[in-house]
Amino acid sequence: MRRLENALESMIFTSRWLLAPFFTGLIIAIIALMIKFFKELYQLVVNALTGSGGDMIISILTLVDVSLIASLLLIMTFSGYENFVSKIGVGDHEDRPAWMGKVGFSDLKLKLIGAIVAISAVELLKAFINVQELTNTQLAWKVGIHLTFVVSGVMFALTDRIADSGKGAR
Repeated sequence: MRRLENALESMIFTSRWLLAPFFTGLIIAIIALMIKFFKELYQLVVNALTGSGGDMIISILTLVDVSLIASLLLIMTFSGYENFVSKIGVGDHEDRPAWMGKVGFSDLKLKLIGAIVAISAVELLKAFINVQELTNTQLAWKVGIHLTFVVSGVMFALTDRIADSGKGAR
């Protein structure tokens, strides 16, 4: 019976590697975002030469948006891989991010919602620049969705703070 238990536990432990393709997929998504970034960068140059100031601002906000999403994917890839699959063995490489290996699931959750709020804010700014193209209902939905993300972020932070304070009392 002990042998069966050991085999089962070994299989469960090894199954963490099933997550590796997901993290590889996130790296491919970053590459796809890089392609979008360069397309938008080209559009920015075109807008700078021929377009309006509003078009240029939207191109810049899109670049910021894509950069935020790519950064979020990188944090998710590093943290998720290190938390659930295996430690990334780069030793004391001078370019190793300071947060690498220190972002737990709770921190990851807060970084995720923080990035979503920032991305939502950029999208809302883009909507405000082209406000004449939106109906009041569309604008209200965009603001409502953004506020939902903000409130969710605050609630995540509060629940984590409450959970952390409960750990210290024990």
